[in-house]
Order: sequence, then structure tokens, then C-alpha cells
Amino acid sequence: MSDFSKEHTTRLRVRYAETDAMGWVYYACYLQYFEVARSDLIRVLWKSYRRIEDDDGLKLPVVEAGCKYISGARYEDELDICAKLTLDGGIRLHFDYEVRLAETSVVIATGFTVHCFVDSSGKPKRPSASFMQFLKS
Repeated sequence: MSDFSKEHTTRLRVRYAETDAMGWVYYACYLQYFEVARSDLIRVLWKSYRRIEDDDGLKLPVVEAGCKYISGARYEDELDICAKLTLDGGIRLHFDYEVRLAETSVVIATGFTVHCFVDSSGKPKRPSASFMQFLKS
């Protein structure tokens, strides 16, 4: 399963509330952008995160995250956020991200998040049969 890899790109426009006093996207917003792209990727590949929680009783908390800031974005810039999923062991998922200015395709940030499957009480849990079936497709 370690060679499983899928990706999806999400486009969004920077909102004014996401910028700091200097007019640049506030650094913590990039983690929110990662979340949007990750949710879109999961929805496109399998099903919505909400359905994963409701149908399968699974949650995917972040256990590690990182971001490298290369350049910046400003209010109303369109961004393409590419999320790439790779499996990282039996109960872990690894997502890599690349944020580009849509107009120029210039990479302005890269990052990653690592998630593990847990049940509603927070105990590690193996993925559901439906998730394993999804991996085989």
C-alpha cells in the first residue's frame, strides 16, 4: 500500500480576512488552505469527511504538520492548492501540498500533514473495509 498515491488541485481566492496588516496572507491560513484541498481530495477520491465520520465512525486528526513559505499571496489572488495523498503505514495518511499563484503557476508554499485513523474515543483504529476497498480500485 505504500506506493498508493493520488492528487487533486483546488482553486480558491484569497479573502481580505486572510491577510495580515502588511497585506500578505497570514501564515496560519496556509494550514487552512491545506485543509480545504485535503477535504476536496478525499471527497473526489472516496467520500466526504463528514460521511467518513458518520458512516465509518472514523476521524482523521492531524498528528504532524509543516509548511515552507517561499513567497506570498495577497487579497484576491487566486491560488491553486495541490494535495497529494500517500499511505504512510496501516493507520496513517500522509498529504503533501503545493500552493501556486494561479496566474503565474509560481510555487509560493509547500507543506505536509500526517493523519491517523482513530475511533470516536480517540483510540487508533484500522481503516474501514470500505476504505480498504477504495484503495484497491
